[in-house]
Amino acid sequence: MIEAKIAGSAPLKYLAWISLVLSFCFTGQPLAESRVAGFQTDSLHNQSQQADIAFYGEHIIPISGSTRPVNFVAVKGDKIIYVGDYKDWQGSVGETIELGDRALLPGFIDAHGHISFHSSIAGMANVASPPVGPAENIADLIQVLRNFIQKSKPAPEQWVVGLGYDDSLLAEGRHPTIIDLDQVSLTLPILLMHVSGHLAAVNSRALEIAGINETSVNPPGGVIRRFTGSQKPNGVLEESATSAVHRFQAPSADPFGDLQRGILDFASNGITTAQEGGASAAAIKMLRAASQDSSFPIDVVAYRRVQEKELADPDLHSIHSQEYSNGFRVGGIKLLLDGSPQGKTAFLTEPYAVPPEGKGADYRGYPWMPAVSVDALFAKFIASATPILAHANGDAAADLFLNALARSLPASKSLDHRTVMIHAQTVREDQLDRIAKMQVIPSYFSAHTFYWGDWHRDSVLGLKRGSRISPTASSLNKNILFTVHNDAPVVPPDMLRLVWATVNRLTRSGQTLGSSQKISVHEALKAVTINAAYQYFEEDSKGSIEPGKQADLVVLSQNPLTVPPLELLNIEVVRTIARGKTVYLAKGS
Repeated sequence: MIEAKIAGSAPLKYLAWISLVLSFCFTGQPLAESRVAGFQTDSLHNQSQQADIAFYGEHIIPISGSTRPVNFVAVKGDKIIYVGDYKDWQGSVGETIELGDRALLPGFIDAHGHISFHSSIAGMANVASPPVGPAENIADLIQVLRNFIQKSKPAPEQWVVGLGYDDSLLAEGRHPTIIDLDQVSLTLPILLMHVSGHLAAVNSRALEIAGINETSVNPPGGVIRRFTGSQKPNGVLEESATSAVHRFQAPSADPFGDLQRGILDFASNGITTAQEGGASAAAIKMLRAASQDSSFPIDVVAYRRVQEKELADPDLHSIHSQEYSNGFRVGGIKLLLDGSPQGKTAFLTEPYAVPPEGKGADYRGYPWMPAVSVDALFAKFIASATPILAHANGDAAADLFLNALARSLPASKSLDHRTVMIHAQTVREDQLDRIAKMQVIPSYFSAHTFYWGDWHRDSVLGLKRGSRISPTASSLNKNILFTVHNDAPVVPPDMLRLVWATVNRLTRSGQTLGSSQKISVHEALKAVTINAAYQYFEEDSKGSIEPGKQADLVVLSQNPLTVPPLELLNIEVVRTIARGKTVYLAKGS
């Protein structure tokens, strides 16, 4: 067993001495440090090293750029101290894990998600469609709500909240309305969040409590949908209009406990850095307090959501920090420029293939705010060197983003701004040229190819535009560094399904959507490791397996580079190590 060999230091010292003698005999020179470029391999240096844990095997994927073989990784405390060939390691190890057929990779990095929102969903009704939930039609959805109410026994006037309904997957192909939800209850307010997070469906009681009626006007950046030929609200709310009902949601009874459970769920998917990509000031306060109450087992980075009305807020001048405290930091700000393509609220330059009910053939969605406000927000935060994440799904919203950034960047000097275009679903080739020139980082929601690929092709964008959503191959061809994400809880934080979707681009019906945009497994893995670390300004400490970097690692049941790409879904996360500590271990491992 390799454990026995490593645990005793005397035999290894003897081997080190033999290696030096043989090296001198055959070359006239002692074994050099440069023997494995980029790795710490000096045997004399390693003699005194003591590692807490080490990994040994033939399936180590460093994602470091080095082509040298690696079969041994040693960790001390929260740092990687050695990466290279086992026979060159001259230190001692407390515990060695033999990988066998399993693979070791850098820990996965969540390029965009909502960890606190994901953590709160346990107390909600699951009204999603398969494979995430049981609702195949509106009758199923109604029954889920009835069962949830019977089990949870809400108090009078307590809001019943469901998450994940998807009109594109319900058999009726529409949103539930007050006619449907009033069948569940006329006294309890009911709020269902659309799978995109950009729309909501409520019952009559919820509309009454929110004060929404025939005389209500659409808020800026939002729409109150009405029954055809009437001003009567039908219970479906878009974008900013949803805030009228969201504000009545009761906070969790155990927010710290929910958050810890949500973080461990992320860890079970191999994630060692998670994101809260749109936090309110109150949410950031809660996250910071939760981390002080019990240090987070993985790193969590929050981005404060900012709206145009907050332009003059003095608290936003120094909002971000690169330093973690108990596993938490605020990484910058989040802007919302438009809505959802699957919800048909994203802002496009060309009309939707099939417009939503009540909209004309020229309907293109709409922005959250006017260009002048986008320009002002970009100018403010670029000038203060505050990292920006900006949600832009539609290509018209991408134009707002790129125009604002171009006006904000100083002409006299290069600026390492790393501004992130979140989702970037429909960016055009000419926009990719601008993205490359300004060094924007697009973070693609490439899980869309599976979850909504058929919907994009047949109803949202049509075949031509739908085939190039999340244009990862085009980005590679233009040397654009990009990341990919799940946007949990929009879809589960399953990083292996994300890689599978990015590589294969298969829809739910099994059809390939845009074969020309397929990329290799290795490039997809980079998008959730070293590229994502770069997005966070953390490439010097995360994203690859290299000496001196933080010991964030994931063990997979198989090597993703050697299995057929279609079989990536069969790979499981076996162990997740964050800062040198195992934070998840699969049962039976």
